[in-house]
Amino acid sequence: MRIDIKKCAALLREHNNILILTHAHPDGDTLGCGFGLCRALQKCGKRARVINADNVPPKYAYMQNGLNDDNFKEEYIVSVDVATENLLGSLAESYGGKINLCIDHHGTNTEYAEYLLLEETAAACEIVYRVICELGVEIDKDIADCLYTGISTDTGCFRYASATPSTYRIAADLMELGADNGSINRIMFETKTKTYAHLERLALDGMKFYCGDRVAIITVTQEMYAKTGSNEQETEALAPLTRQIEGVEIGITIREKPDGTCKASIRTFEKINASDFAKSFGGGGHAQAAACRLNCSVEEAKNRLVEKCGEILK
Repeated sequence: MRIDIKKCAALLREHNNILILTHAHPDGDTLGCGFGLCRALQKCGKRARVINADNVPPKYAYMQNGLNDDNFKEEYIVSVDVATENLLGSLAESYGGKINLCIDHHGTNTEYAEYLLLEETAAACEIVYRVICELGVEIDKDIADCLYTGISTDTGCFRYASATPSTYRIAADLMELGADNGSINRIMFETKTKTYAHLERLALDGMKFYCGDRVAIITVTQEMYAKTGSNEQETEALAPLTRQIEGVEIGITIREKPDGTCKASIRTFEKINASDFAKSFGGGGHAQAAACRLNCSVEEAKNRLVEKCGEILK
């Protein structure tokens, strides 16, 4: 059942021991939602906890510092920024079919939860911000840092078309409430580990162009991870690079999984819908940023994706 902000806040008030699920391979948006909401619920006197199928990347560690989940036994399950249950990764096996409330902004949401708060035109943390305000929680610096991180990372530091006037207003509110925007933006967009820098160099050296240079594809293999000491958690910043090349209309980053299958991240501009592209391979996402899994080798995945690009661009 679809609900609004007021109903969402009411449901959270009614329950305790609230478990918050974030999507696998977590980014700033899902973690900002999860930890921001968790902190707000704890300020309400509730017990709440955030879990993820994967380790939280070190650059996001500040969001979970000081959170306490003693005496926790889950009673109510909430997912944030999770369009489908399979995006929970290994948690899907334990929590599939058991999620009470979902807060999301993906138009491809499969409505798997009992209740769904969905706003497609906002960053997920914008929605959580409004829920927290409806709960009557005073937003402190720690909550503001979480929510600002999610908004900034989801909008590419406010560069993407998804950043609306409301986005800027909420971000400004969070800055006034203590969000350390300068430090957060530096960590998210300007700071690279040495291992990632090495991986990025290899990835860019191997970038290939197709369809009259209107498509750019980066591939990241397990061999590249081994050579650089990097890992999949560090590849988040690769996807936007593909559409920074002049003349490129579709950018794709293919990441090889340990089992030899692949995940493709798709980036486009306004004329091409990345979500529709991803849907044709069983994936989904947003209009200009989406992803899909391909149960095949990197080379076969590249051929299939290039073929689809040709159909779209002709």
